[in-house]
Amino acid sequence: MLKKKLLPASLTVFAIIADQVSKAFIVKNWPNDYTFIADVFNNDFLWIYHVRNKAIAFSLGENLPDNLKPFLFILLPGAVLVFLLVYYFKTDEFTTLQRWALAGILGGGLGNLIDRIFRPEGVIDFISVRLYGFLGFERWPTFNLADSFVVVFGILLLISVFMPDKKIKPGKVINETPENQ
Repeated sequence: MLKKKLLPASLTVFAIIADQVSKAFIVKNWPNDYTFIADVFNNDFLWIYHVRNKAIAFSLGENLPDNLKPFLFILLPGAVLVFLLVYYFKTDEFTTLQRWALAGILGGGLGNLIDRIFRPEGVIDFISVRLYGFLGFERWPTFNLADSFVVVFGILLLISVFMPDKKIKPGKVINETPENQ
């Protein structure tokens, strides 16, 4: 059972490493507030744009007092991540898919938490995609790999909650008909 819980931790480690390596690459090769337009689809879809975010998603909380930010942006998310980690190892209620999804969320969350602790100039964001007016955005707010892990695996976790559990308990009769009773 421990192996079943530890294997998804490899995704957590991968997410942290991929996030931190990509951020180090951006810091080394792109000055802050510098945009590289990657003309991937010949339509201005993808930009590599190095910015620092001293708040949380979508720059929420940017105007909060500086003495409140460490609590809201480091201690509170850190406590949530510790709670998820402890709950992850203490319970057997998660499906395999849910364990992998939680591992991806933890990796992304820890990736950004590392930035908040060790990069006082802010979390490094560098991916900007064009939305062509979808949801009222011309461009989606700039993000990073850690954000991607949290969002993608968060959606996967949400979907998994609504999926039927297909586990069959040993000795349980599946189709109870008068012949099976």
